[in-house]
Amino acid sequence: MSKAPSQRGFFGRLFRGLFVLLVVFGLIGPILTTATYRFVPPPITWLMIQRVFEGKGFDRRWRGLDDISPRLVRAVIAAEDAKFCEHRGFDFNALEKAIANNAKGRKLRGGSTISQQTAKNVYLWPGRSYVRKGLEAYFTVLIETMWGKRRIMEVYLNSIEWGPGVYGAEAAARKNFGVSADKLTPAQAARLAAILPSPLKWKAAKPGPYVKRRSGRIGKAAGTVNRAGMADCVLG
Repeated sequence: MSKAPSQRGFFGRLFRGLFVLLVVFGLIGPILTTATYRFVPPPITWLMIQRVFEGKGFDRRWRGLDDISPRLVRAVIAAEDAKFCEHRGFDFNALEKAIANNAKGRKLRGGSTISQQTAKNVYLWPGRSYVRKGLEAYFTVLIETMWGKRRIMEVYLNSIEWGPGVYGAEAAARKNFGVSADKLTPAQAARLAAILPSPLKWKAAKPGPYVKRRSGRIGKAAGTVNRAGMADCVLG
């Protein structure tokens, strides 16, 4: 009879210990990590590690936002998230359109914002699941709250995949055009933005007909982004 209270005490302490670990690693840990990444470049991501094991190499050269062409900023906003400066991490109208489009059996269309893509690339593993989407939403809220738009764009442009083993604007600019990211022309910026949905398949340096058409549309849309001040939260 004397063992029961002892067992209850043991399991009680175990439960409290697990709860503390959950709080530390599930809540406090991500907050501290996000606060650190506000000032320190995020390290290698899960996708980068996966690509290395796939034999695709690794080329990433961090550049501050002031050392990346504003033309590329406008181009990726035009291509990926026209309301980047307006929303707080989620574009629900774009998400509804994506769901409706996919429900009709058309070509899959994403509704993720640049903020969501940044959270996914920096913190999470490749793949699709409800758990991953939930974590993506959590980290999106964190970076929108703690980083602000300029830092989100800076991390995004330094972390996204731009070809086999190529990550970030500087590596992409040098790989495709032999120039630094601050020297990109409007056409080059539009081509880099055009291949973002499928960087392992599409080529910026030697684009096919589809990428040429897409980059042309993005170039025109980037002009609208400039005239309408749609990138002012980053470049203003």
